[in-house]
Amino acid sequence: MSPRGLAIIIGAGPTSGAGIARVLADPQRGNLAVALLARNKDRLESLASDVRQSSQGGVLHPFATDTRPANLRHAFRQIAARPDFQGLQLCLAVYHVKHADKKPFLEETPEAFNESMATYTTGAVVFAQEAIRLMYAQNGGQTNLKDTNGAVKGTVIFTGMLGALRCNPSFASYGASRAAVRMLAQAVAKEHSKFGIHVVHTIANGPITDEDNEMTSTGISMRAEDVGDLYLYLSKQPSSLWTHELDMRPAQESF
Repeated sequence: MSPRGLAIIIGAGPTSGAGIARVLADPQRGNLAVALLARNKDRLESLASDVRQSSQGGVLHPFATDTRPANLRHAFRQIAARPDFQGLQLCLAVYHVKHADKKPFLEETPEAFNESMATYTTGAVVFAQEAIRLMYAQNGGQTNLKDTNGAVKGTVIFTGMLGALRCNPSFASYGASRAAVRMLAQAVAKEHSKFGIHVVHTIANGPITDEDNEMTSTGISMRAEDVGDLYLYLSKQPSSLWTHELDMRPAQESF
């Protein structure tokens, strides 16, 4: 079965990104070709091979990159040129980057703080820009929903954490970067929703693991494939009802 479209995930790691990618790539579930982006080339290629098998032969290809603007833009050019992706419209782009920085506030430096913001927040800006530009290029530009009968051009999801809402001691730069991406998602949604771009910010409150075990079955941890199913659902929402922010937590996680 040929893929019906394309998904791009940055932050493709073994604990959660792999499970999300598996759902999206599985021909019987998402049936999307998937571009997997992460920093470590060797680990990423191994992960892509594993997910390709566990997704029942899904179409997945790795693209090693970090979140620096020039490298992200280069990765998107590589994705656009990939033969297996030709003719496929970008349906879903997921910013799933893990980022944490902990130190006492009086030990924080402007240089380290700026680096943290650039790694996570500026990376989110460039990733969203490149994804939305591609969605517009494939769907006739910034045409208004009222002129296209409500046609959705694509979905951009930012996986956030509880730090986007409230912060703890020693996590100043972490909380600042997470909160900034939450505001980024709001700004992009308010500007581009009317043109058919669905923007979602999720808040993962609790651990995500790519396993079926007692922790996931009893609601202590979130199962990565369940997150993948949720992201797939969000990408299929009609323009009459869009989710913008969503709190994700396992059943036993405290509020």
